[in-house]
Amino acid sequence: MQELSPQIQRFILHFGEMGSRWGVNRTVGQIYALLFLAPEPLCADDIGDALGFSRSNVSMGLKELQSWRLVKLVHKVGDRRDFFESPKDVWEIFRILVEEKRKREIDPTMSLLRDALLEPPADGKEAYAQQRMTEMLELIELSTGWFDEVHRLPPETLESLMRLGSRVQKVLGLAGKLSGKVRAS
Repeated sequence: MQELSPQIQRFILHFGEMGSRWGVNRTVGQIYALLFLAPEPLCADDIGDALGFSRSNVSMGLKELQSWRLVKLVHKVGDRRDFFESPKDVWEIFRILVEEKRKREIDPTMSLLRDALLEPPADGKEAYAQQRMTEMLELIELSTGWFDEVHRLPPETLESLMRLGSRVQKVLGLAGKLSGKVRAS
């Protein structure tokens, strides 16, 4: 990483460490960080040279990132090489990450819970376990339904909503008080 500034190197190294915590290996995290910061699409050779990775590691990392839809393949006129870039809009990246996490982690859990709840409980312990699974399924369905609603919001609206933070709770509390007064009258 000699051609990269110390600041960019720190970011890339940090992303590699974070990637391992998010379920991808360090190499994949570093490749993504480099592409995220790159002003222009990069070819596999440029990525390998910048990060000191072998061609095969870069190739495997790019395939993993493509499967997550976090990088896309682009071509340049007059150049037969494949180039790669990350989405430029950070909100789009956020949406992709949440969609992919849902597809890979939440949807299979919901399927398992639904299947388990179709079976009648054999005894009191299973009845208790099914009640707990029902509670979990309801929470997951509520949160994924909320995500589906939020997902349809324009990025500007989503950003405004997120910036409201705890003020949303105050608005909801006020709305609840007003609806209680309306019912009482």
